[in-house]
Amino acid sequence: MCTTCGCGTGETRVAGKAVSAPEDAQAVDAVREMPQLSGEGSGGASGIAQGAHAVDAHQHPDSRRQFHMPTHSHGHGSEHAHVPSAIQESTTPSRMVQIERDILAKNDGYAAENRRRLEERGIFALNLVSSPGSGKTSLLCRTIEALKTQLTIVVIEGDQQTSRDAERIRATGVAAVQINTGKGCHLDAHMVGHALHDLAPADDSLLLIENVGNLVCPAAFDLGEAHKVVILSVTEGEDKPLKYPGMFHAASLMVLNKVDLLPYLSFDSALAIRYALQVNPALQVIPLSATTGEGFEQWLVWLRAGCAASQEKKAAMVASLRRRIAELEAQLAAVSGA
Repeated sequence: MCTTCGCGTGETRVAGKAVSAPEDAQAVDAVREMPQLSGEGSGGASGIAQGAHAVDAHQHPDSRRQFHMPTHSHGHGSEHAHVPSAIQESTTPSRMVQIERDILAKNDGYAAENRRRLEERGIFALNLVSSPGSGKTSLLCRTIEALKTQLTIVVIEGDQQTSRDAERIRATGVAAVQINTGKGCHLDAHMVGHALHDLAPADDSLLLIENVGNLVCPAAFDLGEAHKVVILSVTEGEDKPLKYPGMFHAASLMVLNKVDLLPYLSFDSALAIRYALQVNPALQVIPLSATTGEGFEQWLVWLRAGCAASQEKKAAMVASLRRRIAELEAQLAAVSGA
């Protein structure tokens, strides 16, 4: 369990199917090295592993049945492990840091594979992150209604429980896969790989990933997306970017949502934006209302530009591959002629 947010493992489901976490050999070794967790004390490592699910037929590459100790940086200068407190207390700080790095590296490997698959097919993927209640799902629904006749859109929904948000998305007429993380507080690249297999998004489409509502943990986990988009609601505090700098630093764009409520609040938009740019000077900012549509066109322009760039990148990759094939064919012909 994460000592910061209570995140646990062993309950992940993608589209209703149980999905096990990937193996991390370093983490397994760390547990086995601890006497009180290897059968000499509180139930052994096998007890910790209970609850891990078998990978289904849609298994992501290199995943095996094993328990998972996910760890990550929380963006505030220190790292906290998604591991039971007994394990943290039984190993050295340097060993714990190594375990954390190994698990993040494992996630980055899955993310790189997701990104390769998406880029090869010209799919523009966004990871939407925020605290709970910022209006992510409402933003997605209005976005889909505005763009579904222009673009092919698919959605991955992340929540600890229920499929309510995925049902809202499907009601707009687009495909959506629900990931339920159980005790987990964020999506990871392994889960998203499973969801991509189920969704099978078309070439040149827009993939919107709604992460679990949390401004801490999702900052550290790359899913293979082109950009993280952080949504900040005007019903929150202006100082959220300073309190949760990791997320705002990791994002490419901040959507300032619910601006239609500004006349009724004491929220200082200019101050919130200044704080966000203090954390990340390169951050783009779009104020809008997912309810009224105010400022929405700027968001749609940004999305269309991203989709166009992804499609152009795919076309350039295809052209480069064709040139290389032509070069090899010419070399082969020259050798055959000689």
